[in-house]
Amino acid sequence: MPLDTGLIDWVAEGIAPLGTVTHRRMMGGATLYCDGTVFAIVDGDGSLWFKGDAVSDPAWDAAGCARFTYERGDGSVASMNYRQAPDDCLDDAEALRQWAVLGIEAGRRAPVKKCGK
Repeated sequence: MPLDTGLIDWVAEGIAPLGTVTHRRMMGGATLYCDGTVFAIVDGDGSLWFKGDAVSDPAWDAAGCARFTYERGDGSVASMNYRQAPDDCLDDAEALRQWAVLGIEAGRRAPVKKCGK
C-alpha cells in the first residue's frame, strides 16, 4: 500500500505554527518529526498515531485513544508508545495541534537512542 502523503502534508500544514515537519518512510508507513523530534507515525493503513508516554497517557486514556499494537512474527501482540489520533485531528487543524503538542512533548521527554555503541 502506498504511503498516504496527503495525510503527512495535512499534518505538516496543520502544525506549522509549532515547527517544521519532516518524515522518514518506515515499514510501509512513516515516522514524523517536528524540528527533529519524533512525535507521530503514519501506519501502512494511513492512520495517524501520536507519541505517548506515562505523562501524557491520562489525556489519551480520557479521550479513548487506542494504543498502537502489532503482531510479532511468533503471533504474539506487542504495543508501542503511540496513541491513535482522535478523529477530529483529520479535519480540524486546531484539534490536530492540541494533540500533536502531546506527541511532541512525549518525544522530547524520550531518551535519546544512541546508534553503534
